Amino acid sequence: MKLYSYCLRYDTGAAPNPFWGICTLAICKPQIRKTAEKKDWIIGLGSSHSPIGDTSDCVVYAMQVTDKKTMREYDDYCRTYSPDKIPDWQNRDYRRHVGDCIYDYSHGEPPKMRWGVHEEQNRKRDLGGVYVLISDHFYYFGDKPVKLCDDLKPIIHDTRGHKSIANQPYLEKFLSWIADWGYVPNVLYGEPQLKLEFALDHDVRSQCARRDLEDEEE
Repeated sequence: MKLYSYCLRYDTGAAPNPFWGICTLAICKPQIRKTAEKKDWIIGLGSSHSPIGDTSDCVVYAMQVTDKKTMREYDDYCRTYSPDKIPDWQNRDYRRHVGDCIYDYSHGEPPKMRWGVHEEQNRKRDLGGVYVLISDHFYYFGDKPVKLCDDLKPIIHDTRGHKSIANQPYLEKFLSWIADWGYVPNVLYGEPQLKLEFALDHDVRSQCARRDLEDEEE
């Protein structure tokens, strides 16, 4: 079991996507998606530049990987079992805008891109992650992040990329801490920090695509 941590600079509800009963990481963070395995924990920490203030020492979400699918398998899964994860930009429900099942394999490979938060410029990095991480044991806090205890602050990663190997000495402490939280898993305790952006910015799709690409490249 490994403990991955990274700075979630842009919490839009797309990556991770905590809606419709499971938390998924299907786009962005290609290195984590490629290497994380079942039972590993992924922690998205806040940012010093968060729209709700400095949250760099706070947990925005934590998910234990309970399933791992290829991008094609995930598309098949969503079309059959979780169609709400497929983005629908015309839907009035914000959660449908940020659907992370962006790549459509119904006509073979290479997949077509559905109209979602990413654009063609993001394809290479999204597909480079190979896998989608799925969790039915997760905690999502969004704009109500939970502050880390002092003993776990060494897992903070406030630059690009992520930590995993360096987190191993803190794994047991993290598991103990999360067990004592008192929070019920699979409940959304907050809203995505950038949810309002989708209501105010008509160019938000291109902005999300461009921002995520720059974040990965840096």
